[in-house]
Amino acid sequence: MTKLIKVKDHHHLYRDEDTGAIINYDTLSYNQRIKKIEDQKTQKEELDHMKRDIEEIKSLLKDFLNK
Repeated sequence: MTKLIKVKDHHHLYRDEDTGAIINYDTLSYNQRIKKIEDQKTQKEELDHMKRDIEEIKSLLKDFLNK
């Protein structure tokens, strides 16, 4: 069984005694970061969709003006 040692002055950080790895148990910050990444992805998808719509509108307008 792995023993975790609390890191001094960091209440969410623990050191794995066997490997020396630092483990962060701050699930609130982790979940906030995951939500931020998902929100950024959604915003990018919306922006890409808007760009395609604008290109389509420009194309239709050019076709209309050329007739």
